[in-house]
Amino acid sequence: MRVSRLYISQPLQVGGNVQLDETRAHYLRSVLRLKQDHEVILFNGLGDEYFCRLDEVSRKTVSARVESRIERNVETPLKVILGIGVSRGDRMDWAMQKAVELGVASLTPLVTERCVIKFDEDKKQQRQAHWRGIIQHAAEQSGRTILPELADLADLPKWASEQTGLRLFLDPYADFSLADLRPEGETVTLLSGPEGGFSEAERESAKSAGFIPVKLGGRILRTETAVLAALAAVQALWGDFR
Repeated sequence: MRVSRLYISQPLQVGGNVQLDETRAHYLRSVLRLKQDHEVILFNGLGDEYFCRLDEVSRKTVSARVESRIERNVETPLKVILGIGVSRGDRMDWAMQKAVELGVASLTPLVTERCVIKFDEDKKQQRQAHWRGIIQHAAEQSGRTILPELADLADLPKWASEQTGLRLFLDPYADFSLADLRPEGETVTLLSGPEGGFSEAERESAKSAGFIPVKLGGRILRTETAVLAALAAVQALWGDFR
């Protein structure tokens, strides 16, 4: 039987016992219908994963005993930082999910001029919690042991001004392609826009902050497609797709 793999935010230590939060307890108890002594793999996003055995499954509590540590290294040597303009519907969820699968190290959702979603403080917190769940589930599915960082929602100009190293923004009208460039170290920062792309002022702001416009072929890609294509391309050129 396939062993389920779950992310938890608690410390994990061989010989210890961990009580699962209600969301994961419900999933194991009511969705997977696991019982006492069933095996699970847990990870907390800090590296490695842990082979565990359920020692209590009840309506009130689901807990597991940590039996052994499993050393795994599935992370790419290329550190990819992604700033992505917030888009509507499930496009943002899909882009974040695929970014995690493709090895991104850090994600920052960005408010841009053409962002049609308005955020008050409550909505910001709700969205951050939702995106954090997307990232956790994608890490579970893809076998990652390091959980990508989700930064707070930020304004594009401020975020762009804080980045260093090889900085690239996706622009269908650019003169350069990724093959024309090479990172000096092991970090690449990608900037991808929302539906409708960046405004002219945002393009100039990004270039002033040191971002180089790059194109992904001759076609105009949807925002979620552009993110996936760019991440796959940088991994093929400089990361673990080589």
